[in-house]
Amino acid sequence: MHAGFGLLERLGGRRPLVVDSLLALGYVGAGLLLGQEQPPAGWRSMDMTGAVLTALVGLVLLARRIAPVEVFAASSTLWVVFIACGYWPVVNSMPPLLGLYTVAATRRRRTSFLCTGVVTGIWVYAGIGNIDNSSMPTVIAQAVLFPAVVLVVGRGSGALAERNRQLAELTLRLREQQEENALRALTEERVRIARELHDVVAHHMSVVALQAGMASYVFPTDPAASRRALDTIAETSREALEEMRRMLVLLRVGQEGQGDAPAAPDSGHDTDSGHDTDGGQDTGGAAYAPAPGLDLLDGLLERVRGAGVEVTMDVAGPPARLPQGTALCVYRVVQEALTNVLKHAGPTRASVAIHYAPHSLVVCVTNEQGAESAPDKGLSPGLGLIGMRERAKIYGGSVTAGPRALGGFEVRLTLPAPTTV
Repeated sequence: MHAGFGLLERLGGRRPLVVDSLLALGYVGAGLLLGQEQPPAGWRSMDMTGAVLTALVGLVLLARRIAPVEVFAASSTLWVVFIACGYWPVVNSMPPLLGLYTVAATRRRRTSFLCTGVVTGIWVYAGIGNIDNSSMPTVIAQAVLFPAVVLVVGRGSGALAERNRQLAELTLRLREQQEENALRALTEERVRIARELHDVVAHHMSVVALQAGMASYVFPTDPAASRRALDTIAETSREALEEMRRMLVLLRVGQEGQGDAPAAPDSGHDTDSGHDTDGGQDTGGAAYAPAPGLDLLDGLLERVRGAGVEVTMDVAGPPARLPQGTALCVYRVVQEALTNVLKHAGPTRASVAIHYAPHSLVVCVTNEQGAESAPDKGLSPGLGLIGMRERAKIYGGSVTAGPRALGGFEVRLTLPAPTTV
């Protein structure tokens, strides 16, 4: 009986008015049907007055969620009147018990114990009213046991509901914080990428200035060298303009458009953007120094080997000349992936595979499961993939990452085929 109260309470959380209406009508109907039976000795049969009192006792339950204590008081008072008129108390015992359950689940302990004492007192009063046909030990046992069970169930249900509410609030706050962290990481990574692209453009402009000066100097004496310098200027200018366009598009995203905001961090190696194996980028001392490219991968791999990871690199297909921005993208993705190996796999083996295909450039960084790493370590939520994918996206490519079937982890970068010049 009392377990049913908890089920009805959970259902009521979805459609309170509908459920409470069904409860009220159900108790009224059950009371009227029970009143049609022959009552035990000492109690009078149900008549119109008893039917009206039964209907009132049940209908007050409609407001039990709005005013639990008031509804309990009203149902208990009507129940006392019903008993005082000589009717069988069992007919209307359920509504006050449900009112007690609601009070216990939603109000303080003191109020709950007070209402429990009221039900116990009414039960004893009913037994005394028919003392000649009642067993007082049985009446007292029922008067104590039934309200106590309802009290315990109600208090437990209320505590569970409060914990669920707190967990829901905590989950919402954690989700908001996760989204905020992801957005912050994306913004920081875009600024970092923009700085690097700025350095690429600055380097190109320095080359243009140098070649222009040389062309002007040798034009009277060596027209062929002057033409070669002009060709270099044209080629370098095109690359600079393309990198500048990418940089401007990158900086506009998030200000004018909302389509690229991240939904949540990706599942993958937990990374911290900007914590690079080679110490990051320093733009203060060499404003026009070229950004890292594929020519620096050997040095990166040597540093990783020095940290305890056996790493190899394989190149397949005829190498194509990469624009400096694309080469920087490849370098940073490989660097980030190998940094993750150092962080999460410990001493292990890794490989870097670069495949020049006719229509794409594929870079795959894989590592074996390290002896010191936990089996599910690589599946913890991380922010590094946001930076990798952001870099690949501005060059029309993509990054996928995930655990390997044989253990370890794999990061795959796919870029469109570079333009050969």
